Amino acid sequence: MRETIEPEDAPGDARDEAAVSRFVERFAADLAEAGMQRMAARVFAALLVSDAGALTSAELAEQLRISPAAVSGAVRYLSQVDMVVREREPGSRRDRYRLYSEVWYETLTRRDQILARWESTMRDGAKVLGPGTPAGLRITETADFFEFVQQELPRMLERWRAHQAADRAAEARAAREVEAG
Repeated sequence: MRETIEPEDAPGDARDEAAVSRFVERFAADLAEAGMQRMAARVFAALLVSDAGALTSAELAEQLRISPAAVSGAVRYLSQVDMVVREREPGSRRDRYRLYSEVWYETLTRRDQILARWESTMRDGAKVLGPGTPAGLRITETADFFEFVQQELPRMLERWRAHQAADRAAEARAAREVEAG
């Protein structure tokens, strides 16, 4: 696993919080445009840019200038789609919301189940509509697309793992060279 840079070890003096906030809002807008609930997108983006990858409800509300109820609804959605997990702070009654490790990989992996369900529904729909009708052909093409994505997704994720391993090996070699240097 890659090392994380602790905030006190981060390069430079401090982040430009206004620029970080603009980035959070921009990425959240991209996610919302792609179909994610707007508030969930904002909460997810805020978690993504936090050094720890985890924040409390109060921290999220303060950072995003939203109500605790808005945080609660957003976190509920993000939990349902397996993008965040709720955890208890040790010795505290406060919950922290943490991104899953490798959130994009995990999210795509879980999407395979949804794609299989959608494909099955589309195949049933094609039968109902009649496979030779324009609507039936369109639904069949959609089912074929979902089937194709299901077949390709595992291979793509395997290539991602190999790519990550190669990057980590290169980083380790570079670190050893610096130490030996």
